[in-house]
Amino acid sequence: MFDILEADIVVFQECKIQRKDLRDDMVLVPGWDCYFSLPQHKKGYSGVVIYTRQAICCPIRAEEGITGVLCPPNSSTSYSQLDLDQQIGGYPKFDQIPDLSDTFLDLPMLDSEGRCVILEFPAFVLIGTYCPANTAESRDDFRSNFLNLLDVRIRNLAAMGKRVFLAGDINISKERLDTANAESAMRKTGMSEEEYFSTPARRMLNQLLDDGKVYGDRDAGRETPVLWDICRGFHPNRKGMFTCWEQKTNARPGNFGARIDYVLCSLDMKDWFLDSNIQEGLLGSDHCPVYATMKDIISLDGKDVHTKDLINPAGTFLLGERVREYSSKEILPQSGRLITEFNRRRNIRDMFIRHPSSANDQDRVETRCILEREPMLAFSSPKAKSASKVADTGSRALSNKDTLETGVKQAQQSQNPIPTNKRPAEDRSLYKTTKRSKSGSVGNTNNSSRNGQQSLRGFFKTQTPSREEANRSFEQQRSPQVVEDWTIDATRESRGNNLPRTHGPTSPAVTDFDYIPSSMPTTQAATQNTPFQSPSPAVRLTYREDDSARKLATSEATSSPSRNAHNPVESKASWSKLFSKPVSPRCEGHDEPCKTMLTRKPGVNCGRSFWMCARPLGPSGAKEKGTEWRCATFIWCSDWNAVGLE
Repeated sequence: MFDILEADIVVFQECKIQRKDLRDDMVLVPGWDCYFSLPQHKKGYSGVVIYTRQAICCPIRAEEGITGVLCPPNSSTSYSQLDLDQQIGGYPKFDQIPDLSDTFLDLPMLDSEGRCVILEFPAFVLIGTYCPANTAESRDDFRSNFLNLLDVRIRNLAAMGKRVFLAGDINISKERLDTANAESAMRKTGMSEEEYFSTPARRMLNQLLDDGKVYGDRDAGRETPVLWDICRGFHPNRKGMFTCWEQKTNARPGNFGARIDYVLCSLDMKDWFLDSNIQEGLLGSDHCPVYATMKDIISLDGKDVHTKDLINPAGTFLLGERVREYSSKEILPQSGRLITEFNRRRNIRDMFIRHPSSANDQDRVETRCILEREPMLAFSSPKAKSASKVADTGSRALSNKDTLETGVKQAQQSQNPIPTNKRPAEDRSLYKTTKRSKSGSVGNTNNSSRNGQQSLRGFFKTQTPSREEANRSFEQQRSPQVVEDWTIDATRESRGNNLPRTHGPTSPAVTDFDYIPSSMPTTQAATQNTPFQSPSPAVRLTYREDDSARKLATSEATSSPSRNAHNPVESKASWSKLFSKPVSPRCEGHDEPCKTMLTRKPGVNCGRSFWMCARPLGPSGAKEKGTEWRCATFIWCSDWNAVGLE
């Protein structure tokens, strides 16, 4: 992905991951460093990350959040309370935020959603941000506070003499040229153009940019612009330069969208850039990338300076050539490479094997095992073996008097054992540990006696009885009394009781047969001499004669109206119809299959499904007739009857 972008600094917004979801291919990218700001409470929400190419640029400071109230990793001191040489600076103050009530201000909450990462390079301060969108009225205060704090932070950094580079999803279209929905939105809301572009969010952004159109007097503290819109500066009159499209309506093919993603820089950095544009052809998201290319040589204070010399610590590059190799010491504490889950990993075997750090540690372990009279199993050195022998024989390994007396008492007790009521300890050496094999058998069991399912395939495979079981079952089925009684009644039903009753197991009528119904209990037939009752109505017994022998056959009764017969063809058709996709109507304008949508707008029709033209919206954003874009076809699913159209 980074090779496709061909960039040295990449800013991602709306990552929608948590820390536990990070993977190696996200953090340990070869040749790249990364800085994350992830949501702390909401799952799969927001998230910003900045990647920097280690061979080209190296930041000197990093922070998470816009307010400065968060703390660096492994520290309890907030960014705004660090020493001045460790701060990026420009932190907002309460008196700088206009029209803000302390009731709605919760600085830790503003920075808990993973919306901002700030990196400081020697040449400028990079702010990667994902501003809240205007989605619900309940979030208006949160959005307003975040945007005001962002504006104050940028202006404070500019007042300190630091250059600012802002990149990210601002979620604001600042003028009519940046949105395709301006006229429709003004018509629906009944607002004039001045009112529409003077909403608080658009007014703040237009006052921040030097080319922004501000209606009326500027607000206090925002008298002068401080940033330049790089992409619009290179394409001042370009129409349709949108960066975001609605996915639900498939508006991207028709380019009905808005420009809400920006790359902005300080006014004194205008001459630093060679090109800036959007990459609308790069798919994979509802947004497209926006890039800005810096010149290799820029003019700074009347001197030509190489860009690499400005975006790296002093002494790293000289005239664009690296003079000092990159090392791990230059990684900042906020780097994703230093996250516990990815830093200094060990082999999983190290979790179960403990190696002594020195020879003294090994001696202490051996001595402890000797005093506890435990066999030395962890080490196999000659020293350990001799120590075990000393421990088994007795007194030389016991350096303590109390221990020696205890050893003597134990020896006397072993010579004169005292009878007790306790059960003697079992000699575990007499027992053999049975290990379970891969097939699931225990011990030396006979393979032929295994029962149960042996593999997953056996769950779906019909069990085939063994030769002995088949012979045993066949002999039981050929019991004389069973065959005799069943044969007589079966032949009577099939011939209308006109055949004579036969007796004995050698009757020619039962010398060969095709099937014995499972509904007949064998034990009952074997113990009773009563005539065999007719089977269930679903089974009919027929009597037929061949040249070789007379046989009995069974077949399903299809003429019985009392029970429903199981037809596999009809069953398959009914299940296929149940799970198959419904037949869609065809649109009026293009005679193509429509697509189904769900109404989510509150009202009486909320939750209802409808059919509409599957083509994307056109540049006008409205349904068109006689064009290649979406037509006006609309059908409620409840009104559409697809019977007979298959």
